[in-house]
Amino acid sequence: MSASDPTRRVVLVDGVPMSGLAVQVADPRAVVVAVHGGATSSAYFDCPGRPALSLLRAAAAQGFSAIALDRPGYGASGLYADGFADPALRVAAASGAVDAMLGAATRGAGLFLVGHSAGCELALRMATTHPEVIGVELAGTGLRYTDAARDVISEASVTSRPAGLRDLLWQPTDLYPPEVKTGALSAPGAPYEGEVTANWPRRDFPATAAQVRVPVQFSVAEHESVWESGPESVAAIAALFTSAPRVRINEMSGSGHNLSVGHNADQYHARVLSFAGESLAARCGRDPDHVEAS
Repeated sequence: MSASDPTRRVVLVDGVPMSGLAVQVADPRAVVVAVHGGATSSAYFDCPGRPALSLLRAAAAQGFSAIALDRPGYGASGLYADGFADPALRVAAASGAVDAMLGAATRGAGLFLVGHSAGCELALRMATTHPEVIGVELAGTGLRYTDAARDVISEASVTSRPAGLRDLLWQPTDLYPPEVKTGALSAPGAPYEGEVTANWPRRDFPATAAQVRVPVQFSVAEHESVWESGPESVAAIAALFTSAPRVRINEMSGSGHNLSVGHNADQYHARVLSFAGESLAARCGRDPDHVEAS
């Protein structure tokens, strides 16, 4: 195992085990903290069998330490999932896990948060409460579900996944390596996610986004199947970040909903890390336009 290989970590936060994958570099520029979506795990950011598609390994290669958390109720904290209904408890557990995994190690300029799909809820809440956050990347979320997604999600529950859910999330199939579509990334969901899903688009996303005061990049997959992602929808999302000094729209061609495990994941991660670097530079006084497209 090389120094850049992510390792499995389990730490205690207020008596609850929290887990994830982590890689630390000497004298990091910053620390990338990645938060996975629903029904998967931290492995989403270290694609099994495809190291070239790993966000964690790419981050280490560019001088960042990196942590992919198992969200509260996932991984080692799965047995405690019922205790995370309160968003504040989820934020405290995730922030505590990051602090415990890093320990006394230097953090460079601070934390750069990456959220995917349902993980955007936790990433954004952390961005409004954690004092070290320097920037945020979001992908796989939105304000309005597509018609196909609305029909499928209405049938979903914690214990039952509708037959059309996998097809919804993994289309077009040729955009993904075959091994990631076999369930290797799957994990049980958490009970609180039903309420998160119900309240996110209309209430919590707008309210939380308005509190973010660091640069934001919002990435849009060309073949996004869950969320409406036309120009008007994306503009409405960018407009939510009224307090952010900068909002960049990153359009990813040849990509589907699961950006970090598609064939083009390395290109996506390069743009994420480039924006992380720009977020560092913003502390030197450069102030680009509030909304821009890549």
